[in-house]
Amino acid sequence: MLILGPLGFIAPWVLTALIALPVLWLILRAMPPSPRLIAFPGVALLRGLVDRQPVARRTPWWLLLLRLAAVAALILAFAGPVWKPAPQDDADGPLLVVMDAGWAAAPDWPARQARAERALTEAAAAGRPTALLLADGRHQGPLAFQPADSLLAGLRAAQPVAWTTELPEDPATALADLPSGRFSALWIADGLDNPHRQVWVRALTEAGSLTVLPPASPIRALALEGGESPALRLTSSDEAAPVVLAIGPDPQGTPRELARLQPGAAQITRGVATRPVAIDLPPELRNRITRFQIEAAAHAGAVVLADDRVRRHKVGLVGAADRQAEGQQLLSPLHYLRRALAPSADLVEGGLGDVLDTAPDVIVLADQVDLAEVDELTGWVEDGGLLIRFAGPRMGAYDALADEPLLPVRLRQGGRDIGGALSWGDPRALRDFDGDGIFAGLSTPDDVTVRAQLMPQPSPDLSERIIAALSDNTPLVTQARMGQGQLVLFHVTANAEWSNLPISGLFVQMLDRLIATARTTPVEAQAEDREHPFWVPETLLDGFGRDQPAEGLAPVPAEALADGPGPDHPAGIYAAGERRMALNAGGGFELATWPGAQLENRAEAAGRDLKGLLLAAAALLMALDALGSAALMRGRRLAAALLVVMMALPSPPVHAQEADEQGALNPELVRAADEVALAYVVTGDERVDEASRQGLRGLSMVLRQRTSVEPGEPVAIDVNQDELSVLTMLYWPVTDNQVLPSPQAYLRLNHYLRSGGMILFDTRDGDIAGLGGPDMSESLRNLAAPLEIPPLAPVPDDHVLTRTFYLLADFPGRWQGQSVWVEAPISSEAVASGFRHLNDGVSPVVIGANSWTEAWAMDDDGSYAFPIGRGWEGEQQREMAYRFGVNLVMYVLTGNYKSDQVHVPALLDRLRVEEELAP
Repeated sequence: MLILGPLGFIAPWVLTALIALPVLWLILRAMPPSPRLIAFPGVALLRGLVDRQPVARRTPWWLLLLRLAAVAALILAFAGPVWKPAPQDDADGPLLVVMDAGWAAAPDWPARQARAERALTEAAAAGRPTALLLADGRHQGPLAFQPADSLLAGLRAAQPVAWTTELPEDPATALADLPSGRFSALWIADGLDNPHRQVWVRALTEAGSLTVLPPASPIRALALEGGESPALRLTSSDEAAPVVLAIGPDPQGTPRELARLQPGAAQITRGVATRPVAIDLPPELRNRITRFQIEAAAHAGAVVLADDRVRRHKVGLVGAADRQAEGQQLLSPLHYLRRALAPSADLVEGGLGDVLDTAPDVIVLADQVDLAEVDELTGWVEDGGLLIRFAGPRMGAYDALADEPLLPVRLRQGGRDIGGALSWGDPRALRDFDGDGIFAGLSTPDDVTVRAQLMPQPSPDLSERIIAALSDNTPLVTQARMGQGQLVLFHVTANAEWSNLPISGLFVQMLDRLIATARTTPVEAQAEDREHPFWVPETLLDGFGRDQPAEGLAPVPAEALADGPGPDHPAGIYAAGERRMALNAGGGFELATWPGAQLENRAEAAGRDLKGLLLAAAALLMALDALGSAALMRGRRLAAALLVVMMALPSPPVHAQEADEQGALNPELVRAADEVALAYVVTGDERVDEASRQGLRGLSMVLRQRTSVEPGEPVAIDVNQDELSVLTMLYWPVTDNQVLPSPQAYLRLNHYLRSGGMILFDTRDGDIAGLGGPDMSESLRNLAAPLEIPPLAPVPDDHVLTRTFYLLADFPGRWQGQSVWVEAPISSEAVASGFRHLNDGVSPVVIGANSWTEAWAMDDDGSYAFPIGRGWEGEQQREMAYRFGVNLVMYVLTGNYKSDQVHVPALLDRLRVEEELAP
């Protein structure tokens, strides 16, 4: 490349053509040879005549200038001019390209790949040996330096990972096979610090020159903080405060946005802003959340998967068993506790030893004393458990009550009878709760009273331990800390024997407040659980934060999960017994520094290509030349010249990225809407996708031949990216290894179904004899579970699908004999008339297993791509398959017009009335 100040030329040898400009000037200015003077007497008759259109003897200077400028612009354009080109590496030795591949590199991964590909292409042109290091923690041993073009395929297939960037521990080992020559390195960084980064920076700068390309966008990560009240922490390299989305299934099971959480005030440390994000949601909504995600962020660090720390607490109930008679169950304390806690917690009932084995977050003891497992229970509380105890007749009569352990206060034996038959006083009401206490904001109903209670022994700290009291300031609920856990005592029974509090709504609210303060089982405790030394991955995340099936991973040791996600245990959900633990990629980070390295300005890295502008200028100059020539001709062919000018003006280029930013649709989708093209879902299996394309192409040909519908070429649909609203029908082949769509894709699919679209699911396993594929019923259930699908039933004999265009009794494809399922009738009247109310009578889904696209498939030569049956019977089956396809498309396009006969009498009556009223 030739550099002239801020201007560079990729092909500078083309500039030698500028030497021809002076020659061209002389040629254009050249005069024709002088005419010979021959005396001819007849010329005298022409004297006095004036030529109304004289021909110029010489081309005007301004027209020459336009033409020369146009030629010069073309020469400069083909020389490859670049404004402020990227600095050229003058090293001729080996090149090392280091790509950070952690989750922080995912947001602009295509741009990173493009920059690395440009570096490899330039190195291949210069013949430099090159190595590519993807810093994902998987590379071991020395780097292999080889021709740069052999690395392009691996670079294009690389993807970011769902853990932080991880470099090899020893740079000397990795660079052991470094060839001789002037070494240089290009580091495409994600901007985050990591344990071995400084060592690598020092090694690369000492070996040669190091150029670092920093990230183009701010880095943002989300993490979950434990404690008494779990919350999120948003960490970012800028001061923006994006909204955090809480995503989970709606009542129909479809993942959608359930809440939007606003970050709090920022605390900035060394350029990194940290904001708390409170999970202030009702328990029933909070327990449905499956993930938290930073809005408009697409990487694993922006996702926090919800596990047992965020979801419902596990509460163990220990008390006397319920009596068998239904009327006597109301006397059981556990009955009221069960009714109060079941909506917001997972309950475990049994003996104290059995409950402790389940590792609960809260244990509730209803009138229990003299516990055999007191030592084990004490250790559980000290490790962070919440123990809630209720008084009762057994506790009041216990002779060693003053020495009973695991109580927040020492109690007196016998209790206090306030409103009983042998007492002089009246039942006591509740005192208003303290404004700064755990029950702050709860109202105390006037009709809630206490008739009996256990009284505490006087002590200096008694008032500090009372969190709820009666109107006479005697305690109703006391609380005390014990190690990392809590002890809470209700001085009344858990049933209505001593108080009507358990049958009030206040009882539920008080228990919810107490359980909300309980610590869920900490990760450290889970990792040290001797019963579960291994954790099995259930759902994993890729580098872009999308759900992936957990395939090919062995159970992970508990101690390995404590180190965070890595190559052998990516971010995701891991299970051990009944426990679920989320391993999240995001968290706190520090920004990287690059001592001794040269930072490349990403905005100016590729320079500005001036070729397009110069070509446009040359075209404009040529158009002006044509217009000037027309003016010299005094208007002749002026209209034609103006037309040439209009056609020569270049239109501004529209890049795909700019079109996407403006919200433009995929051109194929626009064509699908314009031509009523049939669409199919891309599965990733090339054989299945090609069969889908050929099948819909064959059906489109049949539709054009037999009906007025003229579909265009089939359209391939990526449900994770493409807009579906312009489609009429979507064919979805089910495969056994198909990756589930993202939650956002399911939102679009459900909107598509609700707005009148239809999906044809084809499991393609209708060959019961075994010649076809495997059983896909499980794959279909997993694929369609998040979709809003109504109840289904086999197609009845009177369904519109049987007579939309052809009269059909069966719907064969390559296979036959299997039922086809559509939306079930919604009433007996609907069964009798065949009338459906949803989507104008069109079932939102049709499910079958007959592999229809293979029956419809035609190759590019117009021949059938797949055989069907034998001889005439096979051709007859193919014909019936085509007829089903025609019926299906007509059914989707026209709705229930053939089953709408119930309205015919009303329509005729209306027409008759209008005719009578007509003048």
